[in-house]
Amino acid sequence: MEADLNLLQQESDTLTGRVDDPAVQRPLRQTRTRKPFPESLPRDEKRLLPTEPCCPECGGSLSYLGEDAAEQLELMRSAFRVIRTVREKHACRRCDRIVQAPAPSRPIERGIAGPGLLARVLTSKYAEHIPLYRQSEIYARQGVVLSRSVLSGWVDACCRLLAPLDEALQHYVLTDGKLHADDMPVPVLLPGNKKTKTGRLWTYVRDDRNAGSALAPAVWFAYSPDRKGIHPQTHLAGFSGVLQADAYAGFNELYRDGHIKEAACWAHARRKIHDVHVRTPSALTEEALKRIGELYAIESELRGKRAEERQAVRHQKVLPLLASLEGWLREKQKTLSRHSELAKAFGYALNQWPALTRYAEDGWVEVDNNIAENALRLVSLGRKNWLFFGSDHGGERGASLYSLIGTCKLNGVDPERYLHHVLDVIADWPVNRVGALLPWRVTLPA
Repeated sequence: MEADLNLLQQESDTLTGRVDDPAVQRPLRQTRTRKPFPESLPRDEKRLLPTEPCCPECGGSLSYLGEDAAEQLELMRSAFRVIRTVREKHACRRCDRIVQAPAPSRPIERGIAGPGLLARVLTSKYAEHIPLYRQSEIYARQGVVLSRSVLSGWVDACCRLLAPLDEALQHYVLTDGKLHADDMPVPVLLPGNKKTKTGRLWTYVRDDRNAGSALAPAVWFAYSPDRKGIHPQTHLAGFSGVLQADAYAGFNELYRDGHIKEAACWAHARRKIHDVHVRTPSALTEEALKRIGELYAIESELRGKRAEERQAVRHQKVLPLLASLEGWLREKQKTLSRHSELAKAFGYALNQWPALTRYAEDGWVEVDNNIAENALRLVSLGRKNWLFFGSDHGGERGASLYSLIGTCKLNGVDPERYLHHVLDVIADWPVNRVGALLPWRVTLPA
C-alpha cells in the first residue's frame, strides 16, 4: 500500500513539474540561548549525589568526573524582622555615674517602623499603586497587624520628613531655561460625606537630554483643589524662559510680560486631526497627518544632538515645511464648514501657530510636550487603583512623593532603595546639604 502511495506521489510530481525543482536546503533551526540570571542575585546551591554509592553496573567504586548545573529563578516571600537595639548601661566604680550610648535616630520619633518598611509602604502606594487598605491586608496575612490609619500616619510623617527634599527638587526643576508643564484631574473625597470633588495635579519637568544636555532630568508635582490659573501662575512666579504646555488659558497671564515664552505641543494638534480621521477619514485628514509626520521624522533624527545642531537643521529643513503646512491649512480651512470637526481641528493648530513653530527657532525646545505627559502616567496608573485622594492634604503629600519617585525613575534610580537610604539618614542630615540627597546625586549603599 505504501509503495503504491509513493508511486502515485512521484507521478503527481512529474505532472506538476515538482520533480525538476531544485533541492532547497532548509536552514538549521537556531537554538535560543537563555539569558543568564544577574550575578548580583543571591544563590542557594543544592548539590545532588548519586543515589547509590557504587556503580549500578558492576558494583565498582565511583570517583568524581564532573557535574551538570541548572539554575531556576525563585521568589522568596518578603519577611518582617524585628530589630532589637540594646543599649548597655555602665556605671563608674569611682563616682557611680551611669554611662550609656545615645539612642539612634529613627525616621519617625518613637515610631515602630524602620526605614525599609516605610520605604516599602511608600513605594507600594505611589510607585506600584497599591492602596493602603490592601497593603494592610497583605501584612496581616504575614502575621503583622498594621491598620490603614497607622500606615496613613506613617505616610504623613514621612512627607514631613522629606519636605526639605521636595523644596530642593522644586528649586532645581523651576530653574530658568526650558520647562514642560501639564496637569490632570484627580478625584478628592469631600469631608463629611462620600462624594468627591475634582482636584488637580500639576507637573513640571526639566529634561533637556534630547538636546544633548548632561544635566539630570527631574519632575516636580504640585496639588491644587481646583484648576484656577492662579495656581500655575504662583508656581512659576519666579521662572523665566520657555514654557512648553498645552493651550490652557490659565497660562496666558504668564506670557503677558514676555519673561516666559510659550511653546505649544504638536502632539495635541495632531491628536485633534487624528481623532477626526478615525471617525471620518478623508484625503484632507490623511494629507494633514502625513505633513505632520514629516516634522516628526526630522525630530527622530535630531534626538540627542546638541541644541545648536538641532536649531541649524530645523532652520534648513523644518521652517520650509512649516511654511508650506500653514499655507495648506489656511487654504483648506476656507473650503470647510465653520462648524465641522475638521475645521475646528485645523483652527486649533492655526490659532496656536506662533507657539507651535517656536521649536523650529530654538534647539532646546521640543516638537511636543510628551515629556510632561509621560510624567503624568505615574499618576494616571495609580488613579485607577486608589480611585481618589482622601483630602486636599492627601493630594499635597501625594504630589510630594510622586515628585521624588518620578525623578528617581527619570534617572534610573530604584525608588525603594532610594527612599530606604534617605529615610535612614535624613533625620540627622544637615539642612544646608539636603541637595546631596537628590536622586541623581545620592550614593546608595551596596
